[in-house]
This record gives sequence, C-alpha cells and structure tokens, in this order.
Amino acid sequence: MSGLPVESDALELVLAWHAALNAADADRLVALSASDVEVGGPRGGGRGVDLLRDWVARAHIQLEPLRWQAQEAVVVVEQKASWQTPDGQMTEPHTLASIFRLDDGRVASVIRVDDFATALRAAGLRPGAAG
Repeated sequence: MSGLPVESDALELVLAWHAALNAADADRLVALSASDVEVGGPRGGGRGVDLLRDWVARAHIQLEPLRWQAQEAVVVVEQKASWQTPDGQMTEPHTLASIFRLDDGRVASVIRVDDFATALRAAGLRPGAAG
C-alpha cells in the first residue's frame, strides 16, 4: 500500500473489517482491530476484543458499505445493515452509518449512528466527495 494516500489505506482497512464481519470471521476481525477497540451504538458500548467477539457471535450482522468519506485516520461509512432478531430471523435492511477511528493500522473505534450526515458531523468531517 505504499505510495497511496493515508485515506486509501484507511478505507482499505475499513472495507477489510466489513468483509471479516460479514463472513463472521471473528479472528480476522480481531486481527484488524486494536486490543482495546471501542464498539458503540444505540444500545451502549464498551471496549475490547472479547466484546467484539461476543457481538459478532450474537448479532449475525451484515453491513454493506454504500458510500464513505475518509480523512486521515477517520472513515465514515453509510451502510445497508441487517441483523438477526432474537427469534433467529434477519431484519429488513436498514440504512445507517458508522464512524471508524483508526490507530496504528487497526480499527480503534467503531460507533454506529443513525445516518451519514449525523456521522459526518460527529466525526468532524464536512460533507464532500464520498466513495
């Protein structure tokens, strides 16, 4: 990845993170994440790879990146998301967004928010060219 802008490296990492999550590959997801990764959303949050592993095993979530905006070590991604309900059924797809903060080549934080515009504001990014 040498010679690419920092944003390209960041986006590549975040897309690899999505691929691992969608494959329910917790080991790969942990390898792409910091040991004290922060995971947050509407039901609260926490830190650590054990929390990440539990979330992957429990939620059976699928996130399809739709568009994104990256600046340095922050990537905001709009996603089509569905997850498993308590009765084992998958939800209808919802559009939401996540803010990824990266540190030392790993995902240090992933926070879910309701929409892309809110995520951009929360991340301190101005709306602009998105992927």
